[in-house]
Order: sequence, then structure tokens, then C-alpha cells
Amino acid sequence: MDFHPTEEQAAAAGLAASIFRDLATHERLAAAGTGSDSELWKALASCGLIAAVQDVGLLGLVLLLEEQGRTTAQVPYAATCVYGILPLAAHGSAEQRARLLPSLRTGEAVATGAFPVRRAVTASPDGGLTGTAAVVPWLRDATHVLVPDEDRVLWLIRTDAPGVATAPVETTAPWSAGRLTLTGAEAERVGTGPEAYEDTLAAARTAFAGLQAGVCAGSLARAVAYTSAREQFGRPLSTHQAVMLRAADAHMDTEAIRVTAYEAAWRTDQGLDAREHALTAAWWASEAGKRVVHTGQHLHGGTGADLEHPVHRHFLWGRQLDAYLGCGSELLAELGAVLAQKG
Repeated sequence: MDFHPTEEQAAAAGLAASIFRDLATHERLAAAGTGSDSELWKALASCGLIAAVQDVGLLGLVLLLEEQGRTTAQVPYAATCVYGILPLAAHGSAEQRARLLPSLRTGEAVATGAFPVRRAVTASPDGGLTGTAAVVPWLRDATHVLVPDEDRVLWLIRTDAPGVATAPVETTAPWSAGRLTLTGAEAERVGTGPEAYEDTLAAARTAFAGLQAGVCAGSLARAVAYTSAREQFGRPLSTHQAVMLRAADAHMDTEAIRVTAYEAAWRTDQGLDAREHALTAAWWASEAGKRVVHTGQHLHGGTGADLEHPVHRHFLWGRQLDAYLGCGSELLAELGAVLAQKG
């Protein structure tokens, strides 16, 4: 395995870091509230960072999402890539790719997904979808939603199509989430069977784990800066053993999230089986990510309890990613089933 980024991946990640650092400021994030930053989304599109995902691969996308996570930038980047560009590029027909990918690459269209499958949506023989997805991230921004049915077949719908209803839902983090209700909604099939669903789910888990690695790194960086500057009993908080040990544990957890996400992404790019590796990355992102963002907030002391403080956004994002990826016991049970099948 070689996790060193290519020249193209490194350049894209560097550009993303610069854009997120300059535009995803605390003031702009506060102004966005629970919505997305449309100007930041346009900036990413104009620099070609949305379209670049097909060129830099899943490992490149993980690197880009790390940079988003460091600033908790409020844009539907992960969702559009893993539920729109990547599955259409891998499993869409030539006609679907020609019709749908151009607008997704430019950011004019926004995709999201009703994942993972909850057996809540059924498909009629003519492709009409009926059912409800209680919480879909970035749904309020989306023009298209990738929906798996109870048989794990993928369908793509437009949010403005007849039979499609959306309603805002507030989640832990401000993800412009919504409730999706389908009543015989017209849909088009993506891929030929459950394989497309499994590939998309693994890629999504890997990508959101990469996002969590960035969220944790950002939270820890804020905690390090705070404890280095804040003094207690005549010396910086960062020199106290308890603080150092807590920060060290958080650093190791963050690195575990990062390296497992890198491995799953690298295997995917190499055409190797990555399902169990994506589950491993998701478990680390869920379980360890939760610990890290709690640590980041606790190391800020009373300041960490301020809901307006920037570190609180990392706490909310970390908790939301934990909920979205699935609790640790669920992920471990699924991983165990996968390993048992292989054994």
C-alpha cells in the first residue's frame, strides 16, 4: 500500500485547504446557520474541485474532505461526490453520464443519497418509488437523490419530480437535512443490481470517515492552541500531564480514523475489495471520532461550553457523523457478518 498522494492529489488538497481556510470562517459559518454557503460552493466549482473527484480517485476525495472537515465548511461536497458523481461514473449508462455528470461537476446540480438502505422504499415494476427516508443529509440543497430500494437496487430521482415531497429536518449538525417522502415517484435505475449499492455504500463510508478525520484534526488543533495559550497555576495548561495524555489519546484516535480511511480508499482505487475496510474506517470514525470531539471540547474548559465558540461546531459535526455512519455495535456486527461470509 502507498498512501502518498500523487502530485495531482496533493495539488487539489492544497487548493482545497486554501479555499476552505479563506472562506469557511467562523463568521461566515455562523451566518449560514443550518444552510449551505452558496458562495463557497461556487468557489469550489469554479476551481474545478468538484469535477476533480473523477481524476483524483477516492483517496484524493478523502484528502479533500479532510480539508473540509478541518473547517466544518458548510457545503454538500461529500454527498454530491459519493451519491452523484462517483456512482454515475462507475455504474451509470453512457446516456446517464452524458446527461447528468456535466451539471454535477459544475455544482449546478447537487446530489445526495438516502443511505444506508432501511427497507423503507419499494419500487414498482415501472420504476415508481414509494416510501419515506426520515433523514437525508443536504436534501434541502439537492436536485437529485440516489435512493436504494428494499432489494438494494439504486434509483435516481429529481427532487422536483411529481410524487416527491421534502420537508426540513434539523439534525445535530447543520447539514441542510430533510425528510424525503415518495409516492409513486418516477425514477431511473442506476447500475444493474445490488453491486452498485454495495460499491456506493462502501465509498460513502470511506468518504465520510475522511471527513471525520478532518473534523477531529480541526477540533484537536483548536484544543492544542487553546491549552498552549491558557495558563493555570503559572504555566500553560498544555504542560499538565493529564492534558497531555488526553490530547495524545485524541491524536492517536484521529490518526487511526485517517489511516483506515486511506486504506479503504486506496484499495477502492486499486480495484481491490474494500467493503470490510470501509466498515473498519466507518467504525473508527464513529467510535473514535466521538471521543476526539468530546476531548476537544473538554480541553477548552468552560469555554468549550459556549455554543458560539468555533470548537462547538466540531463537536456537533463529530456527533452527527457518528450518528450518520452508524453506532459502533451495528458496524461491528455488519463487519463480523462480512468476515464470516469470507471465512
